[in-house]
Amino acid sequence: MLNNLTSPQYYFNRELSWLKFNTRVLAQAQDISLPPLERLKFIAIYGSNLDEFYMIRVAGLKALYRARIQKSSMDNMTPAKQLSQIREALHAQQQILDFTYNDIMMALEKESISIKEFKHLSDDNKIVIKKEFFERIYPILMPIAVDSMHPFPHLNNLSFGLALKFEDENAQIKYALIRIPRILPRFLSVGGCYVPIESIIDFFSSELFNGFKKIASTPFRVTRNADMDLNEDEADDFLEILEEGLRTRNRGEFVRLEVKTDSDNSLVEFLNVHMKLQEYDIYNYTIPLNLSGFWDILKVPSLSHLTLPTYVPKILPPFSRYDNIFKAIDKQDILLYHPFESFDPVVKFIDQASKDPKVLAIRMTLYRVGKDSPIVKSLINSALNGKQVTVLMELKARFDEENNLHWAKALEEAGAHVVYGISKLKVHAKITQVVKQKENKLVSYIHVGTGNYNPSTARLYTDVSYFSAREKFGHDATNFFHYLSSFSQKNMLSTLFMSPFGIKSKLLSMIETEAGYKEKGHIILKANALVCSDIIQALYVASSFGCKIDLLIRGVCVLKPKLESVSENISVYSIVGKYLEHPRIYYFKHDEYQTYISSADLMPRNLIRRVELMTPIVDKKLSAKVQQILFLQLQDTQLRWELQSDGEYKKVLSEQKINSHNILEEYITKLYNLALKEKNKDDYSKLIKK
Repeated sequence: MLNNLTSPQYYFNRELSWLKFNTRVLAQAQDISLPPLERLKFIAIYGSNLDEFYMIRVAGLKALYRARIQKSSMDNMTPAKQLSQIREALHAQQQILDFTYNDIMMALEKESISIKEFKHLSDDNKIVIKKEFFERIYPILMPIAVDSMHPFPHLNNLSFGLALKFEDENAQIKYALIRIPRILPRFLSVGGCYVPIESIIDFFSSELFNGFKKIASTPFRVTRNADMDLNEDEADDFLEILEEGLRTRNRGEFVRLEVKTDSDNSLVEFLNVHMKLQEYDIYNYTIPLNLSGFWDILKVPSLSHLTLPTYVPKILPPFSRYDNIFKAIDKQDILLYHPFESFDPVVKFIDQASKDPKVLAIRMTLYRVGKDSPIVKSLINSALNGKQVTVLMELKARFDEENNLHWAKALEEAGAHVVYGISKLKVHAKITQVVKQKENKLVSYIHVGTGNYNPSTARLYTDVSYFSAREKFGHDATNFFHYLSSFSQKNMLSTLFMSPFGIKSKLLSMIETEAGYKEKGHIILKANALVCSDIIQALYVASSFGCKIDLLIRGVCVLKPKLESVSENISVYSIVGKYLEHPRIYYFKHDEYQTYISSADLMPRNLIRRVELMTPIVDKKLSAKVQQILFLQLQDTQLRWELQSDGEYKKVLSEQKINSHNILEEYITKLYNLALKEKNKDDYSKLIKK
């Protein structure tokens, strides 16, 4: 018999597990086999990840600490202890970050590319930048004195600026700020050199404070609590309460201050008098602040040779054989693996539906769609053309609320029926239903996916799309959208599975069934995070029965593998590479369908507090395709990390070089070229066999 599986000894801390994930991202920046700007990209990703972690997770722990809550995690670590270990880990990581950045700079200098402060430029380059400063930057800046007559200004979340210390003609010390507007570029370029904007403004700062002598200055950046607490029960109009929530986000408490290592102590004290941070929440960097700003350099077209080659996603049969998307779906179910297979058929699916006179209705859930969404534009055209358009626009999608609010209003103005979400639940499911008149009956075409309806991120994230015209899927899609737009609180689905009603129970049932096969059983779960204690305990039991369990968990995993008599049959891996691993795929060797795709991660929020979908891959050939992807990743020897029982991750190394991302690029390209030669072929499975 297993011991008490709720014991803290069987769980890692969630927040520290996340830090391990971001450490793996930083490790990519340390990989000298990658081109230098590809390495810099991972520093940018590391920085933006850390921003969100502090805005949400650390801010939440601080709130628990103030509320004197002593237990907040399955590992029984107090909020105070978690905050202490987070700070300790991040401060230790700064040295690695600084070293990695400097190593990348050395590699870039060999390519005649550099990042230099203004004061280190040649005289000729200084003249060029000075001219640009006074023409493009100076008119936008505002000097901000801080004294008894000029209060400390409001600083929005992730504000970036300069703190300055001056001396007046009477030798009196004065303090001031210059906020750096986000509309300004992060770097100005001159002769292959990229100059941080703050170093330029700092050099010319005396121009904004005439008559004062500058004694010291430092760039700084602030992070605030960005979580929104929306009281939906008291809201007569959810749009109004969301708009108010967006306004309050920039007024959350300060949770982090970033400054340069050589900052004047009195300037840091001046800033912190107004921010009231603990010393450990002040981070000193030798490298430029605002790491996500490196994207400005990464996007320069002339520098593309310093990144990994851009892969062009392919359109394969049967979609490449038909101009009409619906004819292709009529012939067979179709499964795409993005970004190796193009996201264009998903966009085309909505676009053709908007123009097809036989299409009567389009229903869709939208979570993160991007700022210039061709999909939403097609939905707007559909509504203007008189089709019945129903859109669940999730306005509570964190950091996309404002963009989603904009599109929701545009859809409503076009005549679409817009549902803003469900009280106390986020709708995270990814599904589209197109209802079309075909001869004397109505046919439902559906698309379900693991990722967002965003063509931009679909080129960066790996995800799965599944198209079908099966009647049982169409029936479930209809009931699902009825649930979203009505008062129903019941699960009326027969083939698809939906949370909060059915995904968790289905997964637990399949784990239990597979465990019954003991040593012959095999479970593979691929997700972004594994936090749900009920799922973890079921996996522990299955492992104790001898069932083989492979977990491909990109980020947070609180399950402890390789514990004797508990999880010795469980292996946990993480793939970190060129693309962000995003799909949720669940495999059970002895299940009727074997493979399922889902929008839901293995977390309480996804299984209990969100509306999600899990879809069986009923076509056996497509199920086999998904399994090939899983087994390929389990053989990866270049991008795969393995979680140890002590919580550390070790890179899986082998003389055999297997990079799953590269292999999939090459494989899909080979299929694409083969399809071009065999124009009479329209069966994807026949190409696969070759």
